[in-house]
Parts: sequence; C-alpha cells; structure tokens
Amino acid sequence: MAISSGTIFHLAWRHAGKVPGPLLRGLITLGADVACLAGAGGVGQLRKNLARVRPEATERELRALTRAGMRSYMRYYGEAFVLRHARPAQIEARVRLENYDECSQFIAAGVTPVLALTHQGNWDLAGVYASKHIAPVLTVAERLEPPEVYQEFLAFRQGLGMEILTAGDPGVFRELMRAARGGASDGNASGARIVCLLADRDLSRNGIEVDYLGHRARVAAGPAALAVACGAPLIPAGIFYERLTGARRRAAGTPWGIVIRFHPPVAVATEGSKNERIAAMTQGWVSALSEDIREFPQDWHMLQKVFIDDLDADRYARSTAAAQADQPLPERQETE
Repeated sequence: MAISSGTIFHLAWRHAGKVPGPLLRGLITLGADVACLAGAGGVGQLRKNLARVRPEATERELRALTRAGMRSYMRYYGEAFVLRHARPAQIEARVRLENYDECSQFIAAGVTPVLALTHQGNWDLAGVYASKHIAPVLTVAERLEPPEVYQEFLAFRQGLGMEILTAGDPGVFRELMRAARGGASDGNASGARIVCLLADRDLSRNGIEVDYLGHRARVAAGPAALAVACGAPLIPAGIFYERLTGARRRAAGTPWGIVIRFHPPVAVATEGSKNERIAAMTQGWVSALSEDIREFPQDWHMLQKVFIDDLDADRYARSTAAAQADQPLPERQETE
C-alpha cells in the first residue's frame, strides 16, 4: 500500500528530531542520490535549469551538479524537520551575514525593507535567524498540496516566529503594503519588520518577464511592486550553504551553515509608467541574485519550470494575453 506524501511529512515532523544527526544526514543524502538515479519528481527539470546556469558543463559535470543540487535540496528538508529543536545559540552559529551594513541602517531607522529572495539555501533558517536577530519577518507562503503538508509547514514557520500570509488569499498585497509602510505588528510597536518574498517563480498571472541567467523567464512582481507602491527599499538577498569547521561547527551542532548575502538596494526607477518601473526594478533584483546562483548553483532549489522555453507556448500566450487584458484565466491555467 502506497504511503501518501502527507503521511510521510507528518512522520518526519514528529520523529526526525529523535534521529541522531549523522544518521539523519546520511539518510537524506541517500534519498537524494536515489532520487537522482531514478529521475524522480523534479530531478529532470532541475537538471534542465542547472544546464542553463552552467551551459559549459559536460554531461558528467551536469550529472554531478544535479546530484549536488538534490543533496542540497534534501538537506533543506532534513534541516526543516529538526529546526524547531535547535537551541538559539545553535541557530546563531549556523548563520553568517555578508554586506549587511546598509540593510541594518534601514532597520535601525525604523524603515521596513523588502527582501527579494530566490529558492536558494535554507530560507527557513534565514527567516528564524532574522526574526530573532534582525527584525520580525513577514512572508508569503505557497499553498502546498496536500493540505496537511501545508498546515505542517505553516505551523512550523509560525512556531519559529515568522508571520505567514498565504499566496492567493484575499488582502495579501494590502497587508504587505501595510508592513512596508511601517504598520505595527503584534508585539512590535515600532513597526520595523522585514518583508521577505521568495520571488523567482510566478504563482499568478501577473508575473514579470525578465532576463534570468541569460534566458527569458517569468518571476513574481511582488517585491518590485511593493517598492514602487510604498517607497520601501528593495534589497536582493542570496542564501547559500557553507561548510562549518572548528568551534563554529561545534556550536552549530551540524557541519552545514548558511550565508545570507545582502546586495545593495535596487535603484528606484523614476521614469516610465508604473508597470515599466516595476519591470525595471524586477530586472534589477533578478540580475543581482543571478550572480549568487552562478556562484553556488547546487544550492538553487528550482525543480519547477521557470524559463519561458520550458513552458507550453500556447498556454503561456493565453496567460500573457489574459494578464494584459486583466481578464481571469480558465481554471488551472494560471500557472505552469
């Protein structure tokens, strides 16, 4: 009898914390390697995406990079299942910040920055670290299927101190605007927060087409739209893994940590229509984070279609036309 993904996730949330760290990491690595050999799930699409990041790679190099990518992706899940058990000192030891000074100045001044993120590294670890050491985090989560898996992730992230909105729910952008303009959250009278948006996949029909890693792709408009609407600073932030050694590894309780690399704020577009300004700022953060992906491609967890060439041409044409006409799309045709 097949076991549902909801059951697997439920068991992992409940019992992964009881498994010794080295054994859990070994099982995660084994699972990633088996998935690669079987070509399971999104492995084939990951391989296609990585081939665009490293077009010069040989077939052997691409296989090795795909395996490293799956190991990184599965490492994220393994860490997520046990993150709630980590002590504050362990979380602090697992995270290193790069180029944070400019972002810290906004926070100190009570200004809420909007962080544009890609599906890279361990964004949940970054979120819990930021909530405890920088400012309260507000983010938007994709509604996963089956529903019990989404509820597990929602409870997990809320339990770590993040405020979560659900993509597609009414009033999400309005709440993001309130936060970006400095609206106070519970227990945060100053109103200083960080709005973190994973935006390298368009989950609506209102995405922006950009040059992404040398190819045309469609990404979310949200980060730039907030910046244009509210005047909030838009800061690209890359997240990637690094090996830990010595005292830091002992303090972290794991051989892996993450780096959060803050890029300079995207220049505010002042010319053109509102949509043109949003498109220009979107290209700005995409270009910045593309460099991180080129440097650490194995940590880009993109197992879905994001490049235009991979989409169904007729469906994409209908999607684009419907967005331009501001007409609702037929059911189940909003995203690829």
